[in-house]
Amino acid sequence: MNLFDETCFECSKIITQKYSTSFSKGIMAFDERFRYPIYAIYGFVRYADEIVDTFHDYDKQKLIADFRAQTFIAIREKISLNPVLQSFQQVVNHYGIEDELIDSFLRSMEMDLDQTVYDTETYQKYIYGSAEVVGLMCLRVFCENTTTLYEQLVPMARSLGAAFQKINFLRDVKSDFEERGRTYFPTIDFSRFTEQNKKDIEEDIKNDFDDAFKGIKLLPNGTRLGVYIAYIYYRQLFKKITHTPASTILQKRIRISDTQKTALYFKALLHQKLKVI
Repeated sequence: MNLFDETCFECSKIITQKYSTSFSKGIMAFDERFRYPIYAIYGFVRYADEIVDTFHDYDKQKLIADFRAQTFIAIREKISLNPVLQSFQQVVNHYGIEDELIDSFLRSMEMDLDQTVYDTETYQKYIYGSAEVVGLMCLRVFCENTTTLYEQLVPMARSLGAAFQKINFLRDVKSDFEERGRTYFPTIDFSRFTEQNKKDIEEDIKNDFDDAFKGIKLLPNGTRLGVYIAYIYYRQLFKKITHTPASTILQKRIRISDTQKTALYFKALLHQKLKVI
């Protein structure tokens, strides 16, 4: 079983490395005992997201329904021949990740199959399920079953997840609006996207970031630097977006270069030494 388990966790690690260089670098900054569990969570959420965003030639409804069923079977039976679900169920069972978090995440993924325009209620529901609960899953790992610390950090973890997701929405406006017909931000007409619309969204994201940073400083040793690296990557992406006209946001995807990511990584290390975090 040890070889099987290690192989499954390595599969989740490969998925993370292939899909996200930013999160991969952040995870490598964690103490070793936290890395496999976070790879497992990322692999799980990435594959669910791929079903709804990528597998256009297949029955997505059936695929996500099967994935949901297999997920909870794996958790209940504590075994799966699907490497992603095998590593994920181990993390869920070991760290006591609640079914509610997993269910909320999968419901948000299912919303992407038929929900194209979001009002305030569905927007908040989607943000919670698609991003905030992922942060809470990771927080369960970081707190290592210390309930009081987990409960203290829940609001800040939710804010960080929300900030990341809202930045993703702004970054991906072109593909979401033009290719998928999705409009996540309520009351905004992207055919008439204005600078004021953009500033309103950015102010909301800034508030999330400010709340999140308070929580990062309270994270346990061995996890703080890795989360901070992801934080400053997204903070730099956010800065770049704020300096980009609304019209340009609609025309291209804003990115951070690999050179910038490397520089930010070393900046984070310096901040740790200077006890900024």
